[in-house]
Amino acid sequence: MALFNNHYRTHDFGLLLLRVGIGIMFTIHGYPKLVGGPEKWMELGGVMKMLGLNFAPAVWGFLAAIAEAVGGQLIAIGLFFRIACALLVVTMLVATAMHLKSGDDFNAYSHALESLFLFLGLAFVGPGRYSLDQLLFPARRRLY
Repeated sequence: MALFNNHYRTHDFGLLLLRVGIGIMFTIHGYPKLVGGPEKWMELGGVMKMLGLNFAPAVWGFLAAIAEAVGGQLIAIGLFFRIACALLVVTMLVATAMHLKSGDDFNAYSHALESLFLFLGLAFVGPGRYSLDQLLFPARRRLY
């Protein structure tokens, strides 16, 4: 049955759809945090105290906002893809840890945890053929 056949020819198109969709969603989610300014960054970065980092909350908050807003854009276009995925894995790990430490129920941290696994998996898979990384830094052909 054709439905159950492997369609590796569509692999790169599937990655493109996934990248663009998730990238846009994270850009939209992170943009208000980024333009929120120092007050918003202090609020975001303040959660780092729960993890034992009591210094520079505005910097931590700014980095989290950049990871989501700019990282989302980089993922959508497939540029510096694995770096963006790694930054978002760390951001989602901190978000999950913050919710767990606060004693929140699963619904409060499930999005962050799901996103962590998504970006971790994407980091291993790569951006696919239809990406700026592939255009600017073409992979060598594998012989196996």
